[in-house]
Amino acid sequence: MKIKLFLLLISISFMSNAFAKTDENMTTTIMIQSDSLLRHTVFFKFKEGTTAEQIKQVEDAFSALPSKIEQIKAYEWGLNNSPEGLDKGFTHAFFLTFESEEDRAIYLPHPDHKAFGAVLTPFLDDVFVVDYWTKS
Repeated sequence: MKIKLFLLLISISFMSNAFAKTDENMTTTIMIQSDSLLRHTVFFKFKEGTTAEQIKQVEDAFSALPSKIEQIKAYEWGLNNSPEGLDKGFTHAFFLTFESEEDRAIYLPHPDHKAFGAVLTPFLDDVFVVDYWTKS
């Protein structure tokens, strides 16, 4: 009888310890998610024959979006300068930061984003988009 009681207490102790670790892991996961940022990365390849002036028009239109769409928390862009030659003709990289998927969901159909698309489309040969949650 004492052995059964002892085994029962050990089992209860083990199970409560396992639940505590699960809860601890869940808290950690939630903290990582809430500390993460959602990155929306966009890469452009322009049609052959697109002029520098037309490309500048696209750059300026994209760069104006953060002042028009409050859900964009951070913005940066740059030109490809990789020496590897693996860019497949993509020359421009744009990084937008959102705090949530809901913010991104507001951005995507936003009238100012759609207006930007109208500026871009005549010159766009290809686009590549990757969204991800940041990790440390």
